Amino acid sequence: MRSSDGKTRDLVTSMPGAGWDYSLCRHPYHEIERPKGPHYCVYNSRHMAVCFDDHSTEDGYWQLRQKAAVLHTGEWPLQFEGPDAERLLNKLFTKDITKLKVGRCGYGLACYEDGGLIVDGILVRLEQDKFWYAQADGDFYSWARAHAIGMDVKISDPDVFVSQIQGPNSLKILEAASDHGMPSPFGYFASARVSFGGQDVVITRTGYTNELGWEFYTEPHHDAEALWEHLSAAGEPFGMTIFGLDAMNIRRIEAGILNAGADFNQSTNPYEVGLGIFVDEDKGDFIGKEALETASRGRRSHGIHCTNGEPLISGNIMLGDQAVGIVTAGATSPYLGHGIGIGLLDNAEITPGATVSVECRDGSTQTAELVELPFYDKAGEIQRGKSTDIPVRK
Repeated sequence: MRSSDGKTRDLVTSMPGAGWDYSLCRHPYHEIERPKGPHYCVYNSRHMAVCFDDHSTEDGYWQLRQKAAVLHTGEWPLQFEGPDAERLLNKLFTKDITKLKVGRCGYGLACYEDGGLIVDGILVRLEQDKFWYAQADGDFYSWARAHAIGMDVKISDPDVFVSQIQGPNSLKILEAASDHGMPSPFGYFASARVSFGGQDVVITRTGYTNELGWEFYTEPHHDAEALWEHLSAAGEPFGMTIFGLDAMNIRRIEAGILNAGADFNQSTNPYEVGLGIFVDEDKGDFIGKEALETASRGRRSHGIHCTNGEPLISGNIMLGDQAVGIVTAGATSPYLGHGIGIGLLDNAEITPGATVSVECRDGSTQTAELVELPFYDKAGEIQRGKSTDIPVRK
């Protein structure tokens, strides 16, 4: 049984005393978040803030859309280092990793032998034989170790934490925070090392919002308190504040960004959820290649436009009186002014434009339309800085 029934959910909170929390991990900015009243989910055994007592989810959403917002994530960077690091990663991922240059990032999508999806994440090439893979929630470490037998590669946990600064003011904050100005070049999916208050920090032009933004990687040798003080001072004139997953979740649904383990899993292949563009079919052998050559190519994942309700996660999608799929993500969009979601259909025969019924959070069943993802900004101009229009709060 899921911990959420659409009416209640189970989150992590702090309380006095010692006890059973051996496998849980706080990020370096936990004490900075504490006064805001955080409530956490567990992601890769790490705490990641879902919401805060000091602001509403809608306030957090508009902070992201209009100014800048920070999320200290639960993504888990794994380090791959050695002469065979590239060869192993090229075996594990569907993209051709040999084309990824030092100073660039790539989208790492991994499959089982049968083509089912395991996990996704951002791969950063730090050096020719050294990579970080910031993975979504999932057991990728053991999978990678098992397939590295006989290879000259070391897979380790560098104890690195990923934070993202997203929103229209994010690059202004980066320029203000960097001791030597903006790194150049620093286009979409670039990585760089910059000096923040005298501390050398890896940053990437990536994020989970499809807003203009970047991420920074806190390493064990960093003075995290001083680093945050420096970034916070740079961000204050631009309205930067900390927010949680609930607010970010709305934006990622609008953008059609999928959540590993929810919007896709081992039962779906990349093509069925719209990730086929990240499969390099003509590259050398990789895990799942043979299965994907004959796999279903029809898309089963679509957006849900629901005018009169908020789609219930795990709720049924109905065509007439027949259940034809489930809701994998749901929210109410303050910008669009209606319920939105992502649905996984049982087959590819039902396509965008279809009128369906969906179970909603309030217990009702409402008429909805299947739509193409993303809901807007189809060309992805916002995250690339090509669209600078600031939406007005409704």
